[in-house]
Amino acid sequence: MKHIKTYENEKVLVLGLAKSGYSAAELLNDLGALVTVNDGKPFEENPEAQGLLEQGIRVITGSHPIELLDEDFSLMVKNPGIPYDNPLVAKAEELHIPILTEVELAYQVAECPIVGITGTNGKTTTTTMIGLLLNQERKAGKAHLAGNIGFPASAVASKAQAEDDIVMELSSFQLMGVEAFKPQIAVITNIYEAHLDYHKTRKNYVAAKWAIQENMTEENYLVLNWNSEELQVMSKNTRAQVVPFSTKEKVANGAYLFEGDLYYKEEKIMAADELGVPGAHNIENALAAIVVAKLKGVSTEAIRQALSTFHGVPHRTQYVDTIEGRKFYNDSKATNSLATEMALSGFDNDKLILLAGGLDRGNGFDELIPSLEGIKAIILFGETKDKLAETAKRAGIETVILTSNVETAVPLAYEQSEAGDSILLSPANASWDQYPNFEIRGDKFMQAVKQLEK
Repeated sequence: MKHIKTYENEKVLVLGLAKSGYSAAELLNDLGALVTVNDGKPFEENPEAQGLLEQGIRVITGSHPIELLDEDFSLMVKNPGIPYDNPLVAKAEELHIPILTEVELAYQVAECPIVGITGTNGKTTTTTMIGLLLNQERKAGKAHLAGNIGFPASAVASKAQAEDDIVMELSSFQLMGVEAFKPQIAVITNIYEAHLDYHKTRKNYVAAKWAIQENMTEENYLVLNWNSEELQVMSKNTRAQVVPFSTKEKVANGAYLFEGDLYYKEEKIMAADELGVPGAHNIENALAAIVVAKLKGVSTEAIRQALSTFHGVPHRTQYVDTIEGRKFYNDSKATNSLATEMALSGFDNDKLILLAGGLDRGNGFDELIPSLEGIKAIILFGETKDKLAETAKRAGIETVILTSNVETAVPLAYEQSEAGDSILLSPANASWDQYPNFEIRGDKFMQAVKQLEK
């Protein structure tokens, strides 16, 4: 870790805890800052705040008092999930207090190169693939996963050595709080419409994603999904070297799908059907990962071997089990229609039972109809089950079953299936009507699958 002097004796307010806030507070404290942590959760219910207090760090919990900003802070480090219209954040902006997220701190102290990955969908899978590939045949150091994937970037950066790499998943929320952040290689998997409740407009959302390349120079590489005309246009406004990937056309200096095979430039890497994870979206993810691996000097054989044995990450088209010839897949991370469409692209609909439903955000599901056509059966739960049932009927699905939740959906799906079928949880909705998060929803699905074996 670089022991920078930037924050020595500077008063810094860390707003919001969870993993990233906790790590940011610890790092700033180690760098000699005078840290105050403010979190809305009451102290007696807040183990992170209790842990920081034990380290001698000042904590204020239970509310976000505006008068805190009377203390002349020189910096605010904000939890990415806290919106900019939060009164304390808005007041900090009014006072011209710089507002960062902890990924900026991570960059400032990191001794090793950073590979940054952002996009609407596919970030976690692509990040995991890249981490796996960069650890193949490695003779020195290690590639560490960090960021939105669940490992606080500042904690990882404070421990990483000069010979390592940090492979960092970055959300739009995190990228709104960067200043000097400059990855060696950046990847944008795709850009669709998302998080408009936070960003207010699509323009703001796209700008947040594009911030990943703001400080990059001709020495750096920007890996872009060439299937997107929008990204092609945006690529003209970067100083980085642009390296494309595409499933629709040959791209001269990047990675592409051609006649069922994955290529980097003119070199065949592997057959698409050798990938260990299903779906057209995972071909895109793999192509992005291949570009990064090749730029970092990983051999073709190492790439092929690693990607053929990679079976996904938890809750993202994750293979769970095979029971009596039925394969079960957990795609609980599919919290919108687009993610479910992408998951469905990897299966034969006439041999597929789909489990879907969840939080009603007021949207319809007509965009799913082309992807649902020909599905053998659909089992629906949650607040949106009636809406989805209407959509399924318009898609021509004959077997539409409504049930209470994921746990009851699994045995019903099994009853409708036969050997050779796949049973896929891909909800197309957030989980919060019934489950605290998509991870718990996916865990409940996998537990219910295990129950079938008894």
